Amino acid sequence: MQFGVGYRHAVPMGTTAKDEMNKFWSKNAQLNRPLSPHVTIYRWSVPMIMSITHRGTGVVLSGGVSAFALAALLLPGSFPHYLDLVHTLEFGPALITASKFALSFPLTYHAYNGIRHLMWDAGKGFKIPQIYRSGYIVLALSILTSLGLTAL
Repeated sequence: MQFGVGYRHAVPMGTTAKDEMNKFWSKNAQLNRPLSPHVTIYRWSVPMIMSITHRGTGVVLSGGVSAFALAALLLPGSFPHYLDLVHTLEFGPALITASKFALSFPLTYHAYNGIRHLMWDAGKGFKIPQIYRSGYIVLALSILTSLGLTAL
């Protein structure tokens, strides 16, 4: 008696996976289909841009916090030492103001848009006008809060 898992009833495949993929790509090339998903077929909208920006700010914030933590662990000296080093570089007020805004905007945008997502998780604000309105509110609050933090 042989032990096997139903191999007597298995039907051999007519084609290999490589043959199937070649057939798929040649059909798409013949029909002049773009790769999927293809960004050029979508009409850009405020919710789409805000979703991409939310993900981007999340990556920037987590990368920044990780880089700062890694630097704090690995670099010699203490924080006041590096703060004094930055002060000796004598950046102009325009660059300092732009830097403060560049640091505060991702934080405020991600926080306000996170609250917007929490509202969606609660089942509120899914109608198209509400999505656009809440998006514009998030943008306005993010800019205003960032300007306020920059002015400090």
